[in-house]
Parts: sequence; structure tokens; C-alpha cells
Amino acid sequence: MLPLPLIALILGLVEGVTEFLPISSTGHLILAGRLCGLEGARAEVFEIFIQLGAVAAVVVEYRAKLLGLVRGLADDPAARRFTGSLVAAFLPAVALGLLTHHWISTHLFGPITVAAALIAGAIAIVVVERWKPAAVIGDASAVGPARGALIGFAQCISLWPGFSRSAATILGGLLCGLERKAATEFSFFLAIPTLGAATVYDFLKHRDALVPGDLLWLSVATVVSFLVAWASIRWLLRFVATHDLRPFAWYRIVLGLLVLAAFR
Repeated sequence: MLPLPLIALILGLVEGVTEFLPISSTGHLILAGRLCGLEGARAEVFEIFIQLGAVAAVVVEYRAKLLGLVRGLADDPAARRFTGSLVAAFLPAVALGLLTHHWISTHLFGPITVAAALIAGAIAIVVVERWKPAAVIGDASAVGPARGALIGFAQCISLWPGFSRSAATILGGLLCGLERKAATEFSFFLAIPTLGAATVYDFLKHRDALVPGDLLWLSVATVVSFLVAWASIRWLLRFVATHDLRPFAWYRIVLGLLVLAAFR
């Protein structure tokens, strides 16, 4: 196993780069953990906990809009509607995740299943980009509860490690008629409750797997994740303004095939 400080740096970088790109942060973290020699329940705590850094990056980037939402809950119908949309999108994956968490952790956290999910997600990106409906919503805050729920059901696919929460929610948004930037921003907002809840749940469940000294390096990895994820958010918004998602699909296919060749 590599020295823990180096592992913390690597995992923080991987999480920060991949969390919001449609290439699967969980899949990359599983593969990175294997290559670093960090496996089992202890590895899962690292992989899940450092998502807090990515959540913090969204909160900081959209702090003004989030503060406006909180202030508007009492008397702004638009703020209440958008908050309801996020709740509707959040609940399906939470319910299914609680029911299937143990089975997923036991059977799907491995390089072969991750590779299969990477390739399946790539195919989904190509198909949706080719046959998505015309966009009718140009702003994430205009998403209503019905569309939010549909995006939430799409997010359930990301419970398969390697598929990508970001890919599932952005593709769900595109299928619901959102412009690419609006779908991407809705995915960012949805990350706050989704990743926040998953982090707290997994940390409380598996914290006994940590050894003395791990909390320090978990914190370091989380800070690195925050800084890199913040930059990644800004880059992705600029990218989707002028590009579709198919370059990510080709990357996923290449990586998936390399993993299958390495671990077959």
C-alpha cells in the first residue's frame, strides 16, 4: 500500500476532478484505491467521505443563489417550487439506495462491474445526445417538481458504481427538455442533498473501519477535493456551453476497455 498521505492526495485529486464530470467519481475512486492498495470498508469510508469536499464546492460556487432560496422559502413561490423540485429529485435514489446499499456494496464495488458501468454510461450518453428532445427549459431554477422527480429516477441508475451520478442526472435533465447548461446546474444543486446524505450515512456506518491517524488524512483529501472540484465546476459550465457530452463517452469506453483488459 502507498503511504497514506500520498493516497489522500491522489484520492482528493481524483474526487475533485471526476465528481461533476459525467465519468463517475465512484468508479475512478474504486480503481484508484485498488491501485494504491487501499481496499475494503476502510477504502469505502475514504471514497464516500471526501465527497463532502465536492459538496462544499457547489455550496461556495452557488452561495448567493442558495442563500436566496433559503430566504425565499417563506414568501417566494418560485423558491418553494425549486426546493420542491430538488426534494422530488432527491427522494427516489435515497429510497432505493437504502434498500439496496448492502447488496451494491457487496456485489458491485469491483473493477469489472465498474468497467461495465463506464461503458453502459458511455452508450447512454451517445444515445441521449443523438435523440434527446428539443430543449424548452434554459434555467435550472425553472425545473418543476414533476421534471425533478423524473431526473431523480434517472439518478437511481447511478447507484451502479461507475455509471456516474452526474451523467445520470444530466442525461435525465436532457431527456426532460432542459438545455445542457441547465441540466448540468440542476445536477450540481442535486449533489448537495444526495452526496451530503450518502456521506453522513456511510461514515456513521463504517467509521469503525478507520485506524488512528485516518481522520487527519481524510480531512486533507477532503480539502484537496474541494479545491479541485470548485475548479472542475467552473470548467464544466464553460465546456457544456459550447460542446456536447460525447467526448466523455469516448473517454469512458477507452477506460472501461482498459480496466476489463487489466482485471479480466
